[in-house]
Amino acid sequence: MERCASLAVVPAYNEEATVGDVVRAIRVHAPQFDVVVVDDGSTDATGAVAEAAGARVLRLPFNLGIGGAVQAGFTFAYENHYDYMVQVDGDGQHDPAEIATLSAAMTGPGAPDMICGSRFASPTGYVAPVSRRTGIHVFAFLLSGLLRQRVTDPTSGFRLYNRRAISLFARDYPHDYPEVEAVLMLHHHRLTMHEIPVRMFQRGGGVSSISSGKSFYYMVKVLLALFVGLGRRRAVPAPGESAPVAAEHGI
Repeated sequence: MERCASLAVVPAYNEEATVGDVVRAIRVHAPQFDVVVVDDGSTDATGAVAEAAGARVLRLPFNLGIGGAVQAGFTFAYENHYDYMVQVDGDGQHDPAEIATLSAAMTGPGAPDMICGSRFASPTGYVAPVSRRTGIHVFAFLLSGLLRQRVTDPTSGFRLYNRRAISLFARDYPHDYPEVEAVLMLHHHRLTMHEIPVRMFQRGGGVSSISSGKSFYYMVKVLLALFVGLGRRRAVPAPGESAPVAAEHGI
């Protein structure tokens, strides 16, 4: 990836135990990326810890959930003219050293609009709970058929986006459990994605928004969102054109 304005967005809700280490690791392993932590209405010291580690903090007035927090990051990246944005969870699950792996895959002719770090594209040692793994496999099967390309980790939030994808998601980004539907949105707008294997860790702190008891609810809700998404009318740019937001703003 050529040297351009790059931003790391770290959505965080009550992640004071881990967010400082995440920010410091990004600054060490990806120093070309500015770092913004989106404090999603945390009730602990997440924002203060992130600032102390050297990040800029966007404080949301109340908890919007992962979709709203990530869209706030896209809006910040778009309005501040960043060329690339990487999403890194604040819970320590994503390895900032792998940002270089994502960036390397975003280079050269035919580079995709989004690179997704996958836990399952090749053996990485990561083991998801059985209930969640079942949902991941179902979503992967459906998206692979819809996109006509292999998708292995549709729920991964470790993603690198170019300006076209930033433009798209700054305007419209799924809420609640957004990762799966975002892949479908990308496809509908004729933007492209690739997966590459990356190392990930188990959650380092905080509490996951998807507990084992919520896994079935999560799977049903995302499946409904996928089928609703298939029926939505969208402005579709021709291949090679800017995404809708970019066109509207003359980029």
